[in-house]
Amino acid sequence: MYSLLVIIYLAFVSLGLPDSLLGASWPIMHQEIGIPLSFMGVITFVISMGTVLSSLFSYKLIQRFGTGKITTISVFMTAIALLGFSYSQNLIMIFIFSIPYGFGAGAIDAALNNYVATHYSSKHMSWLHCFWGVGTVISPFIMSYALTYWNWSGGYRIISIIQMLIGLVLLLSLKLWKSNEKANEIENNNDSSSENLGLIQTLKIKGVPSLLIGFFAYCSAEATVMAWSATYLVKAKNIDEATAAAFASMFFIGMTVGRFFGGFIMDKFGDRRMILIGTIIIFSGVALMLIPTNNHIFSLLGLIIIGLGCAPIYPCIVHSTPYNFGEKNSGAIIGIQMASAYLGATVMSPLYGVIGDNIGFSSMPIYVLLFAILMIIMIENTFKNSDSTCEK
Repeated sequence: MYSLLVIIYLAFVSLGLPDSLLGASWPIMHQEIGIPLSFMGVITFVISMGTVLSSLFSYKLIQRFGTGKITTISVFMTAIALLGFSYSQNLIMIFIFSIPYGFGAGAIDAALNNYVATHYSSKHMSWLHCFWGVGTVISPFIMSYALTYWNWSGGYRIISIIQMLIGLVLLLSLKLWKSNEKANEIENNNDSSSENLGLIQTLKIKGVPSLLIGFFAYCSAEATVMAWSATYLVKAKNIDEATAAAFASMFFIGMTVGRFFGGFIMDKFGDRRMILIGTIIIFSGVALMLIPTNNHIFSLLGLIIIGLGCAPIYPCIVHSTPYNFGEKNSGAIIGIQMASAYLGATVMSPLYGVIGDNIGFSSMPIYVLLFAILMIIMIENTFKNSDSTCEK
């Protein structure tokens, strides 16, 4: 049981590695390739569409091939995609490798989130996403090092090698999935009500629409900070590209540290209270970033605090799903949740690239704040209207 949990944690490190890489490299990458700054939104769109599609089909893929195989294949797909990015010299090549980049994330994300949500407590869900944060923290520092001593292509190649090594470990651990009784219960679930629950039927469940809107809003805010914080520091605060790539990791550091320590108190406070606490902290971080000063410390502290606020929200929303809607429905609902999450990143984060280009990237904190407000309204509505048995 716990040996498998270690493997799941490692898989989430690999899931986080690519997520912060494009944002950290983009301020210099777009110049060398010769494409507009706002085109990161287009690339993010292509990546996220692949992730949305794989999330929607995740439940059927897991039933057919098993969680272990899907996890391993996904990691190798992202490794190949990152290696392809490192050799890309034009937009067409980037688009081609964006497809496996996106497909590699969706199914694994939905499958492992559902597994942990239905078999472990809130603290393990928090620590699971903490390990995702470890991956997102590592990437900007590697890219910053590569930009200082090599180039952006070198950063992608280093991360690709790390992904391949993780994939090898996962390949060697496939027997763990077969021998684990509870993993087999998910992979071979014969509950017809869960298996036959389609998109339309899922949306008719009371509380699901507000859940999806809330998750969409949260992930829109998170993805915007992930993708555009380095650009915000360069364009709005006049920080050089290499330093901005390192400073952008402050958001990921805040989120990772928050998820680690949050794991010790989540079972005590419950999912709903932790989401409320996180939202209040996000508001505080945004307020710091809006202080009109040239002192960089306020922006850096703001990014850290926003990261701390984001820390409990994603894992607590996912972990509360089986309790709000029942374990029989959680697999299908969480798959659609992941799709709504990536749809937020697909549409709203790229949209901010256009907005930032036209009105200035100093507007990023306001954009994040609006989605945080929408998120907490919708998630509170979900808890109030679902037949929840979890602590409220």
